[in-house]
Amino acid sequence: MAISLTRAAEHVYTGRTMSHASLSSPQTAAAPRRKVPLTRPLRHPRYRSIWLANLVSNMGTWIQTFASAWLVASLSKSAAITSLVQTATYVPILLFALFAGVVADAVHRPKFLFFCNLYMACCAGAMALLVWTGQIASGPVLAITFCLGIGTAFIWPAWQAALSSLVEPDEVEAAATLNNLSYNLSAVIGPALGGLLFGWIGPGALFLANAMSFAGLLAVYWLWWRERAPQAAVREDFRERFRHGLRCAIGCARYRRILRNVCSVFFATIAFASLLPVFVRDVLRMNSGVYGTLMGCLGGGAVIAAFFLPQVRARVDKTGVLAGALLVYGAMLLAMPFIRSPMVLMPLIVCGGMAWSATVSTLNAAAQLSFPAEVRARTLSIYLFVMSGGYVAGSLFWGRVADAWGVRVALAAAGACVVVNALVLATGGRKHPI
Repeated sequence: MAISLTRAAEHVYTGRTMSHASLSSPQTAAAPRRKVPLTRPLRHPRYRSIWLANLVSNMGTWIQTFASAWLVASLSKSAAITSLVQTATYVPILLFALFAGVVADAVHRPKFLFFCNLYMACCAGAMALLVWTGQIASGPVLAITFCLGIGTAFIWPAWQAALSSLVEPDEVEAAATLNNLSYNLSAVIGPALGGLLFGWIGPGALFLANAMSFAGLLAVYWLWWRERAPQAAVREDFRERFRHGLRCAIGCARYRRILRNVCSVFFATIAFASLLPVFVRDVLRMNSGVYGTLMGCLGGGAVIAAFFLPQVRARVDKTGVLAGALLVYGAMLLAMPFIRSPMVLMPLIVCGGMAWSATVSTLNAAAQLSFPAEVRARTLSIYLFVMSGGYVAGSLFWGRVADAWGVRVALAAAGACVVVNALVLATGGRKHPI
């Protein structure tokens, strides 16, 4: 491992402390903007091994996401019930993200991530067992989806804080784009594969595939855990660590702007994931294969975006990138209700996927770069808390709108909200950049 990487990891795991002043304000050292090649973070061996293992695990996650949503849509005709799959996924993050961030800053992260991923593998296995024993109903599927969400709530702060410490500061945006690329490569393959196999081998086998996809990550975290001594005990108690992280995040005006954008953006954009199964079933009147293909198109667009985003970021600031991406994504949602042909929808959703990649990676990188490593998991947990709040409120709201006025009205209204977000960001971005 490179010396710079070793030092970065030691800075996190040996419990080195910093002054209160350095932790209570964001990093402000300015550096000239320059293009960082997308693949540059992969030169770090630890980051590369985790990225590859996570690619496989993400594929399992997308297969599970597809199978759960289509299974619930098949069991219930209500758009509100179908949208509860997204609600069940994100409510645990809303409930536990702040606690998880405090824990992630106080524990040995490789060991912690190993056990969290083992727990999620067991939950996925339980979902497969549920189907095979004939206990197939919306309630149990949503309950286990909720349990998987608990694992995600605890993994995300530790995962993001750990990975951003494994690359150089100027590589964090590229690493965020690579992480998004991994997620979206899987988003292309997972749903498409699930759509083909759902009717052939059944949802139980797809859930089992997700359980098995955690094997690579478990192996990587196990080796990482065994190579490093446990983190030194943190002397601050839980409440003090929590208050300290909250003061850091809320006390920073720029971070508050990031959080406001995160809440409003994810509230509106969750309409696509929540309502796509209902849109395919009721508007297009097509099957699981079409649903999987359209899900994959969003991921395909995000994969394409990963290869030109570094060039865009070298020329446009974060606020401009985010505003432009939201405008494109909002236009996709506005156009969807008027299109009945999957062949027309596919390129439209690919464009939306490109915009979605730019949105997520820009917000994520801005949050990761705002604070030093010792408090990063706690401040990221507040980011995740706000994000999940937007997702939960949005999935409940757009499901009710779809039941009351139809899925096409709900998608158009969500698109209008995204466009308004883009215009507000564009007009105020020069004075208040993210």
